[in-house]
Amino acid sequence: MTCKEAERLVMPYIRDELTDEELREFLEHLETCPDCREELEIYFTVEAGIRQLESETGNYNIKGALEAALEHSSQRLQAIRLIKIAKYAVSTLSITALIITVLLQCRIWLQLGLL
Repeated sequence: MTCKEAERLVMPYIRDELTDEELREFLEHLETCPDCREELEIYFTVEAGIRQLESETGNYNIKGALEAALEHSSQRLQAIRLIKIAKYAVSTLSITALIITVLLQCRIWLQLGLL
């Protein structure tokens, strides 16, 4: 992902509008690009500040809120990855069980002389 693409995704990230793939690429880019990370911090600070003024909340740890949001996004991607792995494992086990069942049934039919 280029910096221009990452900059285009800053506001959708803040608004939680990114697809899982966009989110993964965006977070990977932020790990290696301090300029884009700084850009995100600036926009996040402005957005969070405006939201806090509108809601009159007393939480002014905006940097902490950004770190929490990034951590939450990373955890979400890890959970999605684990779900995909689990689906693959269940599918593989199901197909294996089906094949074994068919083979065992064929063995029984052979022993009974039905095949």
